[in-house]
Amino acid sequence: MLGAFLEKPNQIRVKHLDKPEPKVGEVSIKLSKVGICGSDVHLFKGHRILDKPTIIGHEGLGYIDKIGEGVEDKKVGDRVVIEPNIPCRNCRYCMAGHGNICINKRVIGLNEAGAFAEYLTIPADFAWQVPDTISDEDAVCIEPTAVAVHALFSSKAKPGDTIAVIGLGAIGLLLTHLALCLGYRVFVTEPNQTKVKMVTDFGAVPIIPTGNAEQQAVILSKIWEENGVMAVFECAGVAQTASLATAAAPRGSEIVLLGLSTDLATFTPLKIAREGIHIVPSIIYDHPTDFRRTLQLIHSKIIQPSFIISQYANLADLQDALTLAAEGNESKIIINI
Repeated sequence: MLGAFLEKPNQIRVKHLDKPEPKVGEVSIKLSKVGICGSDVHLFKGHRILDKPTIIGHEGLGYIDKIGEGVEDKKVGDRVVIEPNIPCRNCRYCMAGHGNICINKRVIGLNEAGAFAEYLTIPADFAWQVPDTISDEDAVCIEPTAVAVHALFSSKAKPGDTIAVIGLGAIGLLLTHLALCLGYRVFVTEPNQTKVKMVTDFGAVPIIPTGNAEQQAVILSKIWEENGVMAVFECAGVAQTASLATAAAPRGSEIVLLGLSTDLATFTPLKIAREGIHIVPSIIYDHPTDFRRTLQLIHSKIIQPSFIISQYANLADLQDALTLAAEGNESKIIINI
């Protein structure tokens, strides 16, 4: 088979290698479409260094090609989407229901072979069967949508409430779409006007604050306070916007952190404590709840996540596609395998 290895930062090499065989409890998947995630871009640009050449990618859709011993609920030919974060289910975090922070977690495309390849093996219960009612385009967006589902359903804000989203990358776009479709009012802050229009067409309200960081915080705080924002979702993933979220969050609200900045952000402890603001972490999703919910939301036509797809490319052109994604103007690039 062919697999696209990240050899070193900014260098992808497509190689021939042996097709993997499913072990006990696993299935082999012939991949058809794979989305480029922001984490793939960070790996490609060298913001996080892998210790060896690795097939990256984890937003995979395909068809079951072979069944491993002991698998009874899947069959060859099933169309499936992969859930790429596999908790050990034995550590104290998993036993407490927090598999998303499992310290022994297997991560497809990071610490084992990923989805920018023709075939992939995975535990059978992490290969989710996709109903015929869901298109390939919506199906390949299920994994990032599950991230948005987890974040929104982890918040205390409920349908009918008002929320704010900072940053309209793929996750911010999907979170905004999901919230609007479920009846929330959503304010968005994003400098890229093409991405802003993608969600204002659904009914989001844009706020583009001007001035320095302190002035921006004053503008956002006033508007959010006047409109009763219950939760602020930080999706940009940079320290400055995390700092902005904490500076501008209204009294009694919560800040949900989805962005994965490795830089130091700042906040004023007195404001957080005195105004009763909660800071809530949200990382990936819970197995199996969030993928099940996501599939049902798409199957029921409540959401249609494929609206974020902006480009398609082939596996041979993965390096160019990652370079384009790194520029930050594309909402979602899909690789056809």
